[in-house]
Amino acid sequence: MSENTTTTAVKRVFVKTWGCQMNVYDSERMTGLLKPLGYAPTDVVDDADLVILNTCHIREKAAEKVYSELGRLKPLKEERGMQIAVAGCVAQAEGAEITARAPQVDIVFGPQSYHKLPEMIARAARDKGEVLETHFDVEEKFDALAAHREADGYTAFVTVQEGCDKFCTFCVVPYTRGAEVSRHVDMITAEVRQLAAQGVREITLLGQNVNAWQSPAPAGTSGDAWGLGQLCRHLARVDGIDRIRFTTSHPRDMDDELIAAFGEEEKLMPYLHLPVQAGSDRILKAMNRGHTAESYIRTIEIIRAARPDIAISGDMIVGFPGEDDAAFEDTMALVREINYASCFSFKYSRRPGTPGATMAKQVAEDVKNERLQRLQALLEDQKQAFNAAQVGRTLPVLFEKHGRQAGQLIGRSPYLQSVFAVGDPALLGQIVDVRIDGTMTNSLAGSLARDAA
Repeated sequence: MSENTTTTAVKRVFVKTWGCQMNVYDSERMTGLLKPLGYAPTDVVDDADLVILNTCHIREKAAEKVYSELGRLKPLKEERGMQIAVAGCVAQAEGAEITARAPQVDIVFGPQSYHKLPEMIARAARDKGEVLETHFDVEEKFDALAAHREADGYTAFVTVQEGCDKFCTFCVVPYTRGAEVSRHVDMITAEVRQLAAQGVREITLLGQNVNAWQSPAPAGTSGDAWGLGQLCRHLARVDGIDRIRFTTSHPRDMDDELIAAFGEEEKLMPYLHLPVQAGSDRILKAMNRGHTAESYIRTIEIIRAARPDIAISGDMIVGFPGEDDAAFEDTMALVREINYASCFSFKYSRRPGTPGATMAKQVAEDVKNERLQRLQALLEDQKQAFNAAQVGRTLPVLFEKHGRQAGQLIGRSPYLQSVFAVGDPALLGQIVDVRIDGTMTNSLAGSLARDAA
């Protein structure tokens, strides 16, 4: 006599993510939305029943990378019959072209539509045709995304704001992410509490202009609308949350309350990513940044007065249209003045549909290359000097995972540096004092302070 058993095959989803932390967060939420449909994540694209390409449109040739990936996936789809979806900012900007050029794609959806992913998958399977969703329903998306999500480790991203109203002339974000919209503080708090209950110790609040966040005061309280400084103080009261970070900020939105929070709230980490993009006032005006080099420097001075141990990070663009040698030297001078702990630097690339793409006096590629090399050499010197200054100090490190060496653990310092130390695996998820013994190219090496004593 035989026993009949019925098993349901698990479906697999492979997600490839390009770009910023916001896209990483979005990919995590997509995976969570698919779990009730029976999808489990896989790192092997050949095993996938659904492939999602979550794209970024900030850099040059972004769309070409997507089409190249779709070309590699085409024979795999023909063999396995998998569904293919293109998400994110390239999908938002070029959705119709993707459906025309890549018939192997089943679903195309922008960053404000992924909460409809289960519905889109069902529609694509039912109708045997392409599904295109590129509406700007940011508030609808925020309302639809449940506060509960599965934590993946001891740190987590939490989106609090999306979109941008600044319209920098080099940037596609206002066109692909839409206008600035903020999540309500109660929704954010509920999500953070859920994460803390699962063991998350550190959260990073995300937004295209995260310090433009504002919300009515929490339910049950009165008063004016809150800004990011008040949100950070509020979330610091959530049991289990020991560290708070945020990115990416705009100099125009660094208000007094947020700066004061850096000086008064210990859980707000002493690390600020505040892009300036250039050091020439003429170029900053052409970029429509809305601030000057001097006002940026003054803002940093005020922040450092409030939090003397703060590390400053930034973004720089070289070769923006009209940048001559003098303008570039202004950028180099600003970098020397600020003395960054870390900084991302890029060559300007034309983004279709942005004002910068049609500006006169485009800079030659060889000039951009030479300037970028000089800037990056200076920034690397500053980063290495900052890291070297940590040697001999004892820093609190949140250990997150195992290292490659036996007994090795990897964590993060308050300044977002990777720190390696030998320790008991029971220390994972704990914040431990580590004496910094040396530096590597992109990290610090240390030993547990209690062992070094």
